[in-house]
Amino acid sequence: GQSVLAGNIIVRQRGTAIHPGNNVGIGKDDTLFALINGKVKFEQKSKDKKQVSVYAD
Repeated sequence: GQSVLAGNIIVRQRGTAIHPGNNVGIGKDDTLFALINGKVKFEQKSKDKKQVSVYAD
């Protein structure tokens, strides 16, 4: 997916429609942000849950 730098915001949201996965932090307003430099990957966590992870290049 898209390349991101550590600290970049990936998703702004109200409530956790998308959950944080590997190397993704969550702010107090449920914003998801990258913890490392790498590529973003959206994944299906379960039938009704999505998560986003960041993997090193």
